[in-house]
Amino acid sequence: MAVAPPKDNKEDFRKMGGPQKAAMFLMAIGEENAIKLFALMDDDEIREISNIMSSLGQVNADVVERLFHDFADQVSASGALVGNYDSTERLLVKALGKNRVDGIMEEIRGPAGRTTWDKLGNVSEEILANFLKNEYPQTIAVVLSKIRPEHAARVLMNLPEDMTVEVILRMLSMETVKKDVMDGIEKTLRMEFMSNLAKRQATDSFEMIAEIFNNFDRTAEGKFMGKLEERNAESAEKVRALMFTFEDLLKINGAGIQVLLRTVDKTKLGMALKGASDSIKELFLSNMSERAGKIMREEMEGMGPVRIKDVDEAQMYVVGVAKELAGKGEIMISSDSPDEQLVY
Repeated sequence: MAVAPPKDNKEDFRKMGGPQKAAMFLMAIGEENAIKLFALMDDDEIREISNIMSSLGQVNADVVERLFHDFADQVSASGALVGNYDSTERLLVKALGKNRVDGIMEEIRGPAGRTTWDKLGNVSEEILANFLKNEYPQTIAVVLSKIRPEHAARVLMNLPEDMTVEVILRMLSMETVKKDVMDGIEKTLRMEFMSNLAKRQATDSFEMIAEIFNNFDRTAEGKFMGKLEERNAESAEKVRALMFTFEDLLKINGAGIQVLLRTVDKTKLGMALKGASDSIKELFLSNMSERAGKIMREEMEGMGPVRIKDVDEAQMYVVGVAKELAGKGEIMISSDSPDEQLVY
C-alpha cells in the first residue's frame, strides 16, 4: 500500500518547480542511480539541473519525504539533503568525466552570485552593455529591471544613446513579464553569456599578465619570463605572444609613425630611440623631415651615456601612446600575418 505524503511543509512543496524537484530527486537517490540518469540527459538539461543542485542548500527532510512519498521509509533514513558545489561536481565527474564537467561547473560558478541575476550584478558594465546592445530593447529592459539600479545606470551609460532612450521607455511601460519569457531570457543569459564570459576570463588572465610584463623594465622582464618558462613553457609562450614591445612598433606603417611622431613628447622619443635597434631608429628618422631628423640625431648624441632604466621608461611611454592611438583607430598595428591586422 502506498505511503501517504506528509501534510507538513505543503507550501514549500507547492512553490517548487519541476527542475527543483528533479534536482532533489537526483541528490536523494544516490550517485549510482543518478549517474545513469545523467547519462541520458543532453547538455542543456544537465546544466539546468546541476545549476539548481549546486545552489540547493539544505532541504527539509519532510519536503524530501513529500516528494518521494512512495519511498518514504528509505528517504526518511537519509534525513535532510545538502547540495553544494563539491557534492554536485563529484557526482557529475563520475557520470560525465572531468573534461566535460569542468565547463559545466565553471559556468555554474561564474561570477559570484547564487542566481543568474546575482551573477550579472558582478559583471563589468562595459562587458554587459557590449552583450546587450545586440538584443531587443524590450529584452534589455527586462534584464536591467532585475539588477541593482546603480549597476543598471552604468550599463545604460555604456549603450548607444538612442538605444538607451528606447530601453528607458520600455522599462517605464513594462508590465509583469510572463514566467516562460523570463525563464527563456535567463536561460539565454546563462547559456550564451555567462559561459562565454567564463571562457573570456580565462583568456583575459594571459592578457593581464602580458600587460604587466609590458610594464616591467627589461631586467625584471627577462628574469620573470625566464622563471615562467622554467615552470610553464606553454604559458610563457602565450604571454610573450600577447606582449607589445618597443620593437613591435615596426608593425606600424609610415603614415601611422607620422601620427605617432606628432603625438609623442620628442624628448622622451629621443631617449627611447637612444637604446633602440637600428631598424627602429631608421623607421622613425626616415619619417621625419631632413631637418627634424638631423635635430633628433644631434639630441641623441648630446645625451651621452644614459641609464637603461631611463630608456626603458621612455620606450614604455612611446608604446603606451601607440596603443592609445591604435585603440582610437588613429593608427593601425599590423599582425605578423600579411593577411591580418590587429587594432589594439
